[in-house]
Amino acid sequence: MRAVAVGGGHGTAVSLRALRQLTSEVTGIVSVADNGGSSGRLREDLEMAAVGDIRKCLAALADSHGPLTAHLEHRFRAGDLEGHAFGNLLLAGLIDATGDLEGSVRAIGTVLNITGEVLPASTAGVVLVARTDEGRTEGQVEVAASTNIRSLSTEPATIGVPERAVSALAHADLVVIGPGSLYTSVLAACVIPGMTAALASTPALRVFVANLHEQTPETQGYSVADHVSALARHGVPVDVVVLDRSCGLVRGDISHRVVEADIAGRNGRVHDAEKMARCFAELVA
Repeated sequence: MRAVAVGGGHGTAVSLRALRQLTSEVTGIVSVADNGGSSGRLREDLEMAAVGDIRKCLAALADSHGPLTAHLEHRFRAGDLEGHAFGNLLLAGLIDATGDLEGSVRAIGTVLNITGEVLPASTAGVVLVARTDEGRTEGQVEVAASTNIRSLSTEPATIGVPERAVSALAHADLVVIGPGSLYTSVLAACVIPGMTAALASTPALRVFVANLHEQTPETQGYSVADHVSALARHGVPVDVVVLDRSCGLVRGDISHRVVEADIAGRNGRVHDAEKMARCFAELVA
């Protein structure tokens, strides 16, 4: 089975941990739009794509016994490097040295002996642009703090998508969208024009994994159906909606197939990779 997870942040990392239990042919396609925290600082200083979400996804697929894996998330606590994640600096150093985003991610993946592949959703960094009831908002941090988001796009509008990402979607059997922040993680990867077209044309089963709780203020008051409608409004179709039985979101009127499963972790705040793996296996059986 060939599987792809699309999005960003912790949510897509959990999806990748689940998928790697089912297949070695797994690909993560990850947003590079972040402008906050360590990623944002590196992006501003070095004029490069955001690497934080890529770091999380590389860690999800990395060899757990590798010498670097356990330290990718280490954050410096003092000096000019305070707050920076070691994995971010590793990626940023190679990107700065080579000028090759996709090649650098692939090289770090080789060093970490990852299962499958991690790819950026665009060939360079992008800026998220949201249209809200109040007007235009730019930047992932700023969009995450917005309410009443009507549409999302990226600038520059002409940015390309890695050919390997398009190919992965074209040959996939299963595509997992989310979980994660709807606009600033999931759609941040999906609204790149080439990505939207590839998601629309993939022959794979497209599965949207609903969040466990609403995200305030970005999706405050959203039902699961509202999430699915927002995806459709941005040209991202789904075939199946998976939600946890104890999901804190209102279900709403969903016209797609819905699968309710036990996929939440013990604390009920994050998804459980092993439970998601069993759910995905049943979907594609």
